[in-house]
Amino acid sequence: MVFNTGSKSTDPPRSAMIDRREFGAAIAELTASFERHTSMCAPFVRALPVHAATVCTLGTPFGSETICASNTLAAIFDELQFDLGEGPSWDALTTRRPVLIDDFQSVQHAAWPALQKAARSIDVRTVYVFPLTMGSLDIGAVSLFSRGPKELTPGQIVDAEALAQIAAGQVLRRSLASRTLKTNLEDNEGYSRRVVHHATGMVLAQLNLSAADALLMIHGHAFSHGRTVREVAADVVTRRLDFSSMPES
Repeated sequence: MVFNTGSKSTDPPRSAMIDRREFGAAIAELTASFERHTSMCAPFVRALPVHAATVCTLGTPFGSETICASNTLAAIFDELQFDLGEGPSWDALTTRRPVLIDDFQSVQHAAWPALQKAARSIDVRTVYVFPLTMGSLDIGAVSLFSRGPKELTPGQIVDAEALAQIAAGQVLRRSLASRTLKTNLEDNEGYSRRVVHHATGMVLAQLNLSAADALLMIHGHAFSHGRTVREVAADVVTRRLDFSSMPES
């Protein structure tokens, strides 16, 4: 005999399980995007209820460039922000906080009058922008677009921030791979390599990063300050530079 206790199942609904599988797949895809040369935009569109995405770098030291755009509308919106020097991507990076706009056209945004006027010709409604930062480095932004007014849930905002954090490392890797770091004759010596290895371990502990990301932070800091990796590593080892205590710009 089966008794009905009246208790409700604690299993998550099937749709929620599918969403988490999609989010897990998006993390895996985004984490490998630099090595596999795949789109950094596709994982955001896969995991979140949006129709388009862009990933870009902004300002110094990496320049303003659209890394990827999932459609033409999104790419044009990025280009308008570059040309005008204003918009939610700039604000997100400056404040290091998401900028969430449920209806871009219906509300007058005093901070971006030129952008809002220029964007009237394209169908931009909902815009969600998340900053791309790593440690003290300001890298760029990821913008997510929807055709109609809607809101991301608090959980979806957390998911977008998690994906943006992964994307920041991928964008930094891509940017550094296309640039030449300042070097000197001692940078390939055994002593220098030991110093960099030691510094990587210290940054790993300071910021709770993986070894690969800790080394990436050292390289990124060196590039953004016009120094060699060896010089930055030496400052870390001698405790003249502590990434955990650096002000986040």
